[in-house]
Amino acid sequence: MNLQLDSEYWNDRYLNNEFGWDIGYVSTPLKNYIDVLTDKNLKILIPGAGNSYEAEYLFNLGFKNVYLCDYAEEPLKNFLERVPNFPKKQLLQVDFFELEGHKFDLVLEQTFFCAITPMLRTQYFEKMSEILNEKGILAGVLFNDVLNTDKPPYGGNQLLYYSYFKKLFQIKVFEKCYHSVPARAGRELFMILQKH
Repeated sequence: MNLQLDSEYWNDRYLNNEFGWDIGYVSTPLKNYIDVLTDKNLKILIPGAGNSYEAEYLFNLGFKNVYLCDYAEEPLKNFLERVPNFPKKQLLQVDFFELEGHKFDLVLEQTFFCAITPMLRTQYFEKMSEILNEKGILAGVLFNDVLNTDKPPYGGNQLLYYSYFKKLFQIKVFEKCYHSVPARAGRELFMILQKH
């Protein structure tokens, strides 16, 4: 099976209500992480944002420098319907790998990495390093599970992931996730990586 994981593919998933990864609220690991952030001026990116309950949560807490990036138009429209006062200029409908002209203090990872084809994983961490400011942080969850080989979500494990980012990031936290939502319990890793 050779899927074209392009904007049309992802848009169709939303239009056909085929987004089983969407839990309908901010995920517990990211909520817990967000709750300890104190600098409301951080420039934050959520790539592969989808319906982005994380961005809504941040915005409602007073983080006004939050950006969403998604390949597909439909989830960004869904987000604006829920959060109509969110600045439209901070909704970036673009391929993450083609994102230009922005630098961020923090990138939050939630079900984006597992949605890209595995052959792009090295480029994912390279792009993260490129768009993060010096000492910038990449934080979030990765699946610690085999999952699929022919379609998203694609899985992996701690050792494999480490091989992708070891030259670019310093590990602050990279361990079993203890606050996963029930359906993902025991199947996720939580990471806080700092750009070298």
